[in-house]
Amino acid sequence: MGHSIALNFEDGVTRFIECRSGETVADASYRVGINIPLDCRDGACGTCKCRVESGRYDGGSYIEDALTDEEAAGGLALACQMRPETDLVLAIPASSEVCKTKGQSFEAPLRAVERLSETSIAFSLDAPAGLAFLPGQYVNILVPGTDQRRSYSFSSAPGAAAVSFLVRDIPRGMMSTWLREGAAPGTPLELVGPAGSFYLREVKRPLLFLAGGTGLAPFLSMLGKLAAAGTGGQPVHLVYGVTNDADLVEVPRLEEFAASLPGFTFATCVAAEGSAHPRKGYVTAHIEPAHLNGGEVDVYLCGPPPMVDAVRAWLGGQGVAPANFYYEKFSPSGAVTVTGETHRQAA
Repeated sequence: MGHSIALNFEDGVTRFIECRSGETVADASYRVGINIPLDCRDGACGTCKCRVESGRYDGGSYIEDALTDEEAAGGLALACQMRPETDLVLAIPASSEVCKTKGQSFEAPLRAVERLSETSIAFSLDAPAGLAFLPGQYVNILVPGTDQRRSYSFSSAPGAAAVSFLVRDIPRGMMSTWLREGAAPGTPLELVGPAGSFYLREVKRPLLFLAGGTGLAPFLSMLGKLAAAGTGGQPVHLVYGVTNDADLVEVPRLEEFAASLPGFTFATCVAAEGSAHPRKGYVTAHIEPAHLNGGEVDVYLCGPPPMVDAVRAWLGGQGVAPANFYYEKFSPSGAVTVTGETHRQAA
C-alpha cells in the first residue's frame, strides 16, 4: 500500500505525491518529475537531507557523515533512503523552482457567500478534484474580472467536500467588493496552491493557538483536522482576539469543537475599550502560565503584523521559550506577508 507524501519547499509551495510500497521518497519524487536535492542515492553524501514534520518511516542505511545519530533523533532523514510507513509531511530545504516544480492550478465553482458580520465574509467553493493541503495553509485565488490574486487560508479541514475561507470586508477591497456585489453561485474561481509553512505539525505536546481577526481561519482548519485525527491526549487552547465586537465571528464553530474535541478550550477577547465583551484587551492578557506549560508547548500564531510582533515580544519577555513557535502575518488585502517558525532547539 502506498502513502501520501507532502513535500513543503522553503518558498512555501507544497506538492503532494504518492509513494509506492517499498519506494523511497527520492524515487517517488523523481518519478513524477520533482527534482528534490539529490546526489549519491547511496546514503553517503547527505545532499537529500530533509526534516520529517509528521509520520513514521524506515530511515534506511547511511553513513555517519551523511546523517548523524543526533540529526536522525531530531527528525532529519535522507530522502534517498527513507521508506514511508505512514503518510508523511517533509520540509525540503530548497525552493520549488530549484526542484523544477511549482504550485498547482485548480478551478472550482463558487458554492456560497455568507455575511458573518458587518466586517467579515465567508465563502466556499466546491473542492476541486486533486486539491490537497495541510491544515493551516493558504491558496492564491484570482479575483474574477481582474488580474489580481489574493491569498486566503483554508478555514475548512482537508478532505471536506467544500473548501471555505474567511475574508475581512474592506470597502474597496477587490475580493470583498466582488463577494458583496458580483458573486453568483457557480462562478468559476482559479486557485493556485497550496502554499505556506504555517501548518499543523504532529502533536507531541500541548498546543497554544493565538488568532487575530480573520487569522482564525487556519485554526478552524487545524481544529477540523484534530477533530478527525485526535490530539493524542494533549490539551489544545485557543485565544482569539479582535479589535471590535463586530470582528468576532465563527464563535459557534468554536463552541462545537469545544463540545466534540476532548481537551479543547478557547477564550475570546476584544481590544476596543468601548466593547461590551466580557474579556477586554489583547490576546497576551489572556494567556495563563498553564497555557505555556513551562515551555513544553507548541505555539501557533496568526494575525496582522502588529499583533504578531507584539506577541513575539511578549513571549520573549516571559522567560519561558516554547518548544516550537510557528507564526504567520497577513495584510488586510489578503496577502500573506511573512510565514516563519522558531525553535527553541533543533528538533
